[in-house]
Amino acid sequence: MKFQQNLLEYISTSLITVNETVSIAEGVTSGLVQLAFSQMPNAGLFYKGGLTTYTLPERVKFLNVDRIEAYENDCVTQNISNIMAVNVAKSFDTDWGIASTGYAIPVRNSGFKIFSFFSFSYKGEVILSKRIDLHQKTQALDAQLYYTEFILGCFKSTLNQILI
Repeated sequence: MKFQQNLLEYISTSLITVNETVSIAEGVTSGLVQLAFSQMPNAGLFYKGGLTTYTLPERVKFLNVDRIEAYENDCVTQNISNIMAVNVAKSFDTDWGIASTGYAIPVRNSGFKIFSFFSFSYKGEVILSKRIDLHQKTQALDAQLYYTEFILGCFKSTLNQILI
């Protein structure tokens, strides 16, 4: 699995230049965003780690997601993504938190659609939160890879806006 090297280098250089750190909370991307960060040059200078919480009990326990909202929405809402981003940054004491939640396959709970939410928090505040919709025939791994690349691209753009 190969990520866009120029994208990884840009994110790495940007975070090192401003001496800021990042942590990640994932569901639907199943650790792929964390994998991408671990492949960045000098990752240990800015990437503190992350959590892959795939089920409701783990999101409640480790990311302080509201149990009722999570149960009613299969852990997949914009708000849950926001909470995941803020709370992973708190847990790891980082400037940035990145979170993803959603569906890589069409199931009843998703209305048989493939979509995800992702969020970025910066210094305790959500600064970007979006939904990504994919075609219902997208293969699961392709969906996860697309979400990951999209999140990385948006993170690069967000760094550009915040840090410049």
